[in-house]
Amino acid sequence: MTGSTAHEERTAAAKAVLKRQAIETPSWAYGNSGTRFKVFAQAGVPRTPQEKLDDAAKVHEFTGAAPTVALHIPWDRVEGGPGGYEALAEYATQLGVTVGTINSNVFQDDDYKLGSVTNPDPAVRRKAVGHLLECVDIMDATGSRDLKLWFSDGTNYPGQDDIRARQDRLAEALQTVYERLGDDQRMVLEYKFFEPAFYATDVPDWGTSYAHCLKLGEKAQVCVDTGHHAPGTNIEFIVAFLLREGKLGAFDFNSRFYADDDLMAGAADPFQLFRIMYEVRRGGGLDAESGIAFMLDQCHNIEAKIPAIIRSVMNVQEATAKVLLVDGEALSAAQRGGDVLAANAVLMDAYHTDVRPLLAEVREELGLNADPVAAYHASGWAERIAAERIGGQQAGWGA
Repeated sequence: MTGSTAHEERTAAAKAVLKRQAIETPSWAYGNSGTRFKVFAQAGVPRTPQEKLDDAAKVHEFTGAAPTVALHIPWDRVEGGPGGYEALAEYATQLGVTVGTINSNVFQDDDYKLGSVTNPDPAVRRKAVGHLLECVDIMDATGSRDLKLWFSDGTNYPGQDDIRARQDRLAEALQTVYERLGDDQRMVLEYKFFEPAFYATDVPDWGTSYAHCLKLGEKAQVCVDTGHHAPGTNIEFIVAFLLREGKLGAFDFNSRFYADDDLMAGAADPFQLFRIMYEVRRGGGLDAESGIAFMLDQCHNIEAKIPAIIRSVMNVQEATAKVLLVDGEALSAAQRGGDVLAANAVLMDAYHTDVRPLLAEVREELGLNADPVAAYHASGWAERIAAERIGGQQAGWGA
């Protein structure tokens, strides 16, 4: 096989994967949200969960790669009990998208000052678990597969609480929720290096999440948030390990510079995103049956929200396209031969490939505009929502 023929085959195979790639967008990215210091309100942001879905549908319309929307409870709570959520899911379907991951919230209530499921007070723990079970009820109503769990639980001072006892409480809560899951449902357990618990965080790293998920069973998976690691952490190693163990359930993509900045995926270190996606591909995570949820977890504060989400989707697509063009045979040969520089060069050649023309072809073959950002701006949607969404409580964290 000639080099040009092999490249053509890789390109054709890459197109097939890119045409079915799905990236979940978060409802909270469309509403007013910001840093720990200030929320800069924007004109036209959603006032209701339905309006968040409207915006998410526009991202999917122009990218063709964002068919699901993650909800956050209580930020996306609707009236009417299960029937209200069934109606919300039907509304999403009418827009051409579906409800995806249900995200719980046990960190914004005054009762959770000392923790939620690991709180020393049994009454607070019962309240927190009750909320998690409510989220499973919502999953039943919306047809969602995944429950996302993130806990801000931890301590700020030595001796504040018993570290081991808190792990026991966490395990008990997770087991209760796990037993409530349906046959086709999963829980994905997120972790965070630190903040807001600065002395000891109860789920501080992938190893803690993995240990709990391993004990729980097949329906418990680890969620890797790319912003939740210590500086210098080799995130792609974590990805490779979890894929090898069959325990990588989801990603939260964003870009991190301090703690958890929630900036656009691949904003300042696109090479890291490329390396992560290479290990995803290497471990079979791009296969249709992998079950991995690729979600953005971003709170846009100074940038326009919908264009930032569109660009994030495009950034993930570009990283994916590049790893799909890696010459696997040449890489394996260099690795077997111990040729360090040749192996690195194979990866770097793929990384330096300009895949924008390839992705433009993919979009055009799908009947989309080759430039999603330009298509969005030309649609007039930004001007329309700024004019129509006036008054009322804007739906977002801290707004």
